[in-house]
Parts: sequence; C-alpha cells; structure tokens
Amino acid sequence: MKKISVWSTYLMEHSPEEMVAEFSTHGFKYTELSDEHGKELIQRGNPVKIGRALRKYAEDYDFSFIQGHLWLTADIVEPSSNRRSETIDELKKWLELFSALGIRAGVLHPGGSKARSEGWPEDKISDVRSESLQILTDFIQDMPISIAIENCGENIDQLLSIVDGVNSDSLGICLDTGHLNLIKGNQGEFIRKCDSKLISLHIADNLGVNDDHILPYAAGTVDWDDVIHALHDINYSGLFNFEVPGERHCPPDARLAKLDYMLKLGELMMRDV
Repeated sequence: MKKISVWSTYLMEHSPEEMVAEFSTHGFKYTELSDEHGKELIQRGNPVKIGRALRKYAEDYDFSFIQGHLWLTADIVEPSSNRRSETIDELKKWLELFSALGIRAGVLHPGGSKARSEGWPEDKISDVRSESLQILTDFIQDMPISIAIENCGENIDQLLSIVDGVNSDSLGICLDTGHLNLIKGNQGEFIRKCDSKLISLHIADNLGVNDDHILPYAAGTVDWDDVIHALHDINYSGLFNFEVPGERHCPPDARLAKLDYMLKLGELMMRDV
C-alpha cells in the first residue's frame, strides 16, 4: 500500500497518543506530525526521551511518523540576531524530537517576511537564511532526518536556489500544491525540477484565491493529473500527505467519516505511482 497520510492537525483536539489510535482505527499507518502536536510533545520535557516513547507507542499500532512540520511560526530570517539565535536553538529541540520519532523529513518555512517588511534587500535575506539553514543542517548531519523547505509563495527556481545555497545533503523541498496553485505555478514543472530533492508533500486544493486547504477533486482548481504524472516520473516515494484543515468544518462524526474517504482517495490517486 502507498504511504497515504493526513496532517495530524486534522485531529488536533486529540493528544498525540489519541491521534495515533484514531488514525489507526481508520486504516492509516502514517501521519505528518503537526505543529500543534509537536508543541505539546516539546512541552513534556526531554525531546529525545519523549520522541522515543511516542515512537514505541505508535509501533504497537503499526503506525509511523515519517514526516513532521517543524515549528510553524519559526522565522529563520528574524531580523533580530538574538531572537533568530533563540529560534534556531528551539528548532534544534524540534529536530531532536523528530529524529527520535523516526521522522525523515521536517518541513520548515523559508521565512523572511518580517525582514522584508523592514526593508531588508533580498540578497541579505538570502544570506541570513542560508546561514541559519547551514547551522541547522550541520546540527542534523549525523541524524537520519532532513529539512524540507516548503514553498510559501516562492516558485521552484527560488526554492532550488535556497537549497543549493546550503552545503548539505540534509536539505530538500516540500511541495504544497495549494500554495503553488495560488501563484498559478505549474505543478508538473515544479515536481520534475525538484526531482530527488522533493522529499515531502502537502496535498491540498483551493479555488486559486485563498488557501482553502480542501481535498482534491472537489471545487478546487489544481491539475491533479499533472501532479500524479509528475510524481510517477520522478519515482516519488515519500508520504502522500493530505493537509486539509478546511475539511474540519463539520460535525466530529462527519470529520471522522471523511478519513475513510481520504484513505481510499489517496490510494486511488497514487495507484500508478
């Protein structure tokens, strides 16, 4: 079976342990650990000890954490050098937690919006981002985890420039199909240009105006045939991960029923990949 998953924010009211059990009840064997669940785990104490304990718990359900979203609001281009250093130190804790959980791809936003609003030129933003990413990738060089930079308005050439600007094999790309749709980007071109650097996915659709985070083949405008054909062409082997908090706006029983549909939909979409 293909590695179909749902971002764990879909069950954000559940504890991490309850989330594992509920997803397993609906046939899932994987999730992308969300920022919300990550924060809860970080607050419990030693990230390595906590991560190993949850990993052991999940193994009893034949459930794995392969992908996770690092601290959602972390800005590795924070203009204040002191706050940026604090952010990097906090992200190191998250990376230790993720590595202990068995996560292979930790998704991270490229940052820079605050620096841009303060008038920083793009070359300075790029230099500071590269410096921060070098520190983080050096930190994980002996860990079985990579950082996946998510497209948050950037095109594929900008993402590749970020990755290529850091001297590390522990840096890749996360494609958010919804974000790319908002800038009218070509999904197939993005995927094929990434090739082996594409190590994680956020599968979501929208109407091209707002980040609706809805499921494929509904009202959205993402070209899903293009996505699937391109994933096949590069032999993508990571999680096919639905990031669809827009589907949460319904009664709890209906939300759980959607999980059964999502698993079947993911299997149908990925059957030829």
